Amino acid sequence: MRVIHVITRLIVGGAQENTIASVLGLREKPDLQVKLVAGPTRGREGSLEPTVTAYPGLLTILPRLVRPVHPWNDVLALRDLVTLFRAEAPHVVHTHSGKAGVLGRLAAARAGVPAIVHTIHGPSFGAFQGAAANLLFRSAEKYAARVTTQFVVVADAMRAQYLAAGIGCPEQYTKVLSGFDLAPFLSASNDPQLRLNLGLAPDDFVIGKIARLFKLKGHDDLLTVAPELVRACPQTKLLLVGDGPWRNRFETRARALGLSNHVVFAGLVAPAEVPKLVGIMDALAHLSLREGLPRALPQALAARRPVVAYDVDGAREVCIEGETGFLLRPGDLAGLRERLLRLAKDGGLRERLGTAGQQFVQSRFGVQQMVDDLHQLYVRLNPSPS
Repeated sequence: MRVIHVITRLIVGGAQENTIASVLGLREKPDLQVKLVAGPTRGREGSLEPTVTAYPGLLTILPRLVRPVHPWNDVLALRDLVTLFRAEAPHVVHTHSGKAGVLGRLAAARAGVPAIVHTIHGPSFGAFQGAAANLLFRSAEKYAARVTTQFVVVADAMRAQYLAAGIGCPEQYTKVLSGFDLAPFLSASNDPQLRLNLGLAPDDFVIGKIARLFKLKGHDDLLTVAPELVRACPQTKLLLVGDGPWRNRFETRARALGLSNHVVFAGLVAPAEVPKLVGIMDALAHLSLREGLPRALPQALAARRPVVAYDVDGAREVCIEGETGFLLRPGDLAGLRERLLRLAKDGGLRERLGTAGQQFVQSRFGVQQMVDDLHQLYVRLNPSPS
C-alpha cells in the first residue's frame, strides 16, 4: 500500500514531530510504502528536515507550499500536488496542518486518490482569532471535509469542536493519540551538571515551559505572575525551552520586571535533548490558548513532573485536576500563581501528581501504539489495495 503524508513545513513543533514519528514508524510496516511531502522550512523555530533527509527518497519539498495565504502560490502548490499524486498513485494521502491539510486533500481528490485522511493536530478556528479569520478557515475546513475520507484527532476536544462547526459526521473521526518515544522521559533525571550549566542551583524550584516564543503560547501570563512567585519563593526559576519571533520581546520584559536572574532562555533544542531539560524541571506550565493535545504535557508527566495547564482544547484529557496536575481557566493568573506556589512548597504533592501522571501516560502514549493505530486505519480504508 502506497501512502503519502503532506505537511506545510517541518519546523520544531508537536505536529511536525508527530508526523515524522508516524512516517518513520509506518516505513517499518512491510505492507506499506511511505513518503513525506512538505513545504520549505524557514524561520527561528528550527527545522526537523535533517531527521528525514537521512532517508534517501523519503522527503519531497514543494517550494510553493508555504504557510501564509498567497493565492498565486496556493494555486501552483495545488497543481504541483495533483501532479505528484497522479505520478505516485498513492492509496492513501494523509495530510497535516492547515495549508497542507486543505490543499493536500483537494489535490488528492482531483488525482483520484482512494482514501484521504487528515489529522487535526489543533483547531484552525476559535476564540484565539478574529471573526474574519474564523470565517475563512472554518469555510475552508468545511469545503475540504467534502473530500475527506477520515479525520484523525489527537484529542476528543478536536472532534467535538469540528462536529459542532458542522465539519464532517461522527463516523468520519478516529482518535489516535500523539505518541512519542517514552523511554528517554521515563528515565529522565535531575542532572546537577545540566542545572549548573544553565545557571540553576540544586535547590531552585524550576518551572519549565516548552513552546515557541510567540503569541498564544502563554509566556506573558507566566512572566506576569513570576515577580510574586519570586517574592514568595526566592528560589523560583523559569526555564523557557524554545525559540521564535517573540524572543526579544520576552527577554526585554523579563529585564523590565527585574527577573533577569530568574528566567533562563534555553533556546531552540533538538527534540532528542528535551527529555534532559524536562528532567531538571520541578513542574511544567502549559498556558497555550490554542492546542490540540500538547505533547509537552504527556512528556512532562512521563518524566514524573506535575503540570499546570489552561483548560484549552485537549489539555484536560491529560492534565487531570488534582490527579496529574492543576487545570485552570485561561487567564486565571491568581489561580496560576497559587497552584505554582503550592507545588513549590510541597515536594510530596509534586511526587504524588508526577507518579500518577507517569502511570497515566505510560499506557497510552507510546509511539508504537500510534503507528499501529494508523496502520490499522489505513488497512480498514484500503482492505485490498491494488
